[in-house]
Formats: sequence, C-alpha cells, structure tokens
Amino acid sequence: MEWFQYALIVLAGFFSGFINTLAGSGSLITLPLLIALGLPANVANGTNRIAIFLQNVVGVSSYKSQKVFEFKSSINLVIPAVIGSILGAFLAVDINEELMTKLIGGLLVFMFFFILLKPSKWLKEQQVKAPLPYWARAIVFFIIGLYGGFIQAGVGFFLLAGLVLGAGYDLVKANAIKVFIVLIYTGFAIIVFLINDQINFKYGLILAAGSMIGAYVGARFAVKWGPRFVRYLLLVVLILAAVKMLGIVG
Repeated sequence: MEWFQYALIVLAGFFSGFINTLAGSGSLITLPLLIALGLPANVANGTNRIAIFLQNVVGVSSYKSQKVFEFKSSINLVIPAVIGSILGAFLAVDINEELMTKLIGGLLVFMFFFILLKPSKWLKEQQVKAPLPYWARAIVFFIIGLYGGFIQAGVGFFLLAGLVLGAGYDLVKANAIKVFIVLIYTGFAIIVFLINDQINFKYGLILAAGSMIGAYVGARFAVKWGPRFVRYLLLVVLILAAVKMLGIVG
C-alpha cells in the first residue's frame, strides 16, 4: 500500500469519527473507501467496526470528562440495543440491499424535515419524564440495534431520534449516550465478525487512528457549541447521507 493510501485512510477515519460523534453516517465515508482499496464488502463492514469501536471509546471518555455522559441513564437502553445488534450481526437473510438503502434514504429525508420544522424537540431536554414508556423504548432500541449490528451506516441518526424523541434528551446528551450504546454493541458485533474471519486489522487500526482523533474533536465541539450547533450539523449530514443512499449522487 502506498503512503498516500495510509494518509487517505487516516483522513477518512478523522471525518468519520468527527461526524459519528456529533451526528452519524460516518460509515458512508469509510465503507466505500475500504471497498475501493480492495476489501470485499463483508470484510469492509467488519473492518470498519474496529474504527467505530475505538472512536467511541474516545467519544465516551471525552463526554464523561466534560460531565455530559452518565452511565446510569444509559444502561437500560444499552441492553435491548446490544441484543438487537448481536442478532443483526448474525443475520443472513436474502434481502434486496438496494431497496433497503433507498428506504433508509427516504427515512433520513423525513427526519431532516422533522428536525428542520420541530427544532424545540431537539434542543431542549424533557425535565419531567420520557415521552415513551420504557417497554416502548426497549422495542425501539432493539430494532435500532438490529439494524446497527447488520450494516451500521446511518444508525447514529436513528439512535439520536430514539434518544431525543423517545427518551427526552437534548442533542448533546443524546450524542453522549449514543456513542456509549454504539461502543457496547459494536464490541459484541466485532466478536461475530471475528468468528467469521471478516476483519482486516491492518486497515482497521489505521482507520481507527484517524477516527479516534475525530471523535475527540467532535465531542469537544458538541459540548462547547451546544445543541443548536449539533442540530445544524445534523441537518447537513442528514441530507448528504439521504442523497447518497437514494443514489442521487454516486
């Protein structure tokens, strides 16, 4: 591998870590790159999880040091997401991948307009109680975990929606909990990919080097600039991810 390819992987990792820590869909940058470098799609999917795991270690640590992340408020949502992610990573079904991608793209467009037109729901934390009862949140996070274990790309958007609309957090606290949930379930997903020999550690660790730096910078930006900044960035990334998934651009 040429030196510029190493630099490209690290740079892609940085942007992926930054975007994932603040919004989501950083895998739409890294997965195509890993495939372009010659990895089969399933190995690229598994290799990408190494960077995701390590970037979220850094993200959780940074949010915790800034007193945004609280373990007790997160663990009840982690459990159903982890169960779903394990099933998703093992999932081997005959699906139309192109149709699924376009459906996700459509959902992202819907989420874009919802965030655009209902800003108060994303900027202010609900002080009284969560909008949904725990059993409903558990189902939602199980389904999100199922998707995250299966493909990962775009899962951050759905986690943020569940945490803001279902659990009542503002965008900064939701991001802190999101990175913790992804950290835990990615650890279990990595085991599944390891068992199936679908991880290239050389590429994964190079990618992780950039993504950990990006995650650190992203977490600092989120806390310093607040929910309003995160909302604007989320809107931009949402529409770009939707355009990519809908096949409007290559």
